[in-house]
Amino acid sequence: MSRVSKSATATVDAEERFLAQVAWAYHVEGLTQSEVASKLKVTRLRVNKSIAEAWRRGMVRISFNTRYASCADAEAALRERFGLRRAYVAPSPESPDRVQTMVGSALGQFLSERLADPEVRLFGMGWGNTLNLATRFVIPSKRPDQEVVSVMGGLSRGSDLNSFEITRRLADLFGASHSYFTAPLYAGNAESRATIMELAVFRDHLEKVRSVEAMAVAAGDLSDQSILVRDGLPPGVTEEELRRRGGVGDFLGNVIDEDGERIDHPINEQVVGLSFEDLRRIDDVILAAGGAHKIPVLAGLLSTGMVNTLVTDEDTARAVLARAAAGG
Repeated sequence: MSRVSKSATATVDAEERFLAQVAWAYHVEGLTQSEVASKLKVTRLRVNKSIAEAWRRGMVRISFNTRYASCADAEAALRERFGLRRAYVAPSPESPDRVQTMVGSALGQFLSERLADPEVRLFGMGWGNTLNLATRFVIPSKRPDQEVVSVMGGLSRGSDLNSFEITRRLADLFGASHSYFTAPLYAGNAESRATIMELAVFRDHLEKVRSVEAMAVAAGDLSDQSILVRDGLPPGVTEEELRRRGGVGDFLGNVIDEDGERIDHPINEQVVGLSFEDLRRIDDVILAAGGAHKIPVLAGLLSTGMVNTLVTDEDTARAVLARAAAGG
């Protein structure tokens, strides 16, 4: 067996020592590459190559001592599995009753950044408790050039969860203008829906909604926790009937199955609003939802490719990923 000469060993040790000095100054002391070069009296190019070499040799490893580390891992898994542009995963609270608040907080922080983007001139807003909570966490900004539009018809029963209140509140936070979709969420039947959709006032608003750069929407399940089930279903339609047809939840009033497809039921012919084809043409559909009861509807929607950005909590994210991996 050949022996390594002392001179070779000394050369290797000196090189490794130098790499360690560079890595420590850059990663631990927080110096810039130029500052490291000045400190060690070498060129910036050598510092740059040494940082890369230290990574290649495994001399530098990152360890996250934060509860957000596993959230970042879940975000990456969601993006890869469902082809999302963005995923924003918040830590799950100890109490399931606090999930909506946590997701609402995360959505509020995300919208603070998204609506500050000067390219977002027209923004769509749905309704629901999560979106309502999000407005409490949005950081106000000045966007008088922006307009916030409601993307869904409203509920007949007054509520601060309705599209009118949420749209106005979000617009006020940005000093933006706003406009309402003043139609009902459901028409009486398919024929009356067609009549409503042909009215100029609603047709013009729908064209505006189709032109938004981004929109924030929620998804509901079919339980008494759902605002749609409590206050929005058409007369004579029950959650039990929708479940028997395969329904697991709703998206913009459309009742869908576990594959994200609209179920065969007259309610889906009564929805006054965007079609799923319209949604696929919108650049950024932001879906915010969390909780064990939302897992089937979320997994279904994510599988359709209509959603570009997901905001949720970690437990929900993990459960949705597990459901997708199991093929159900």
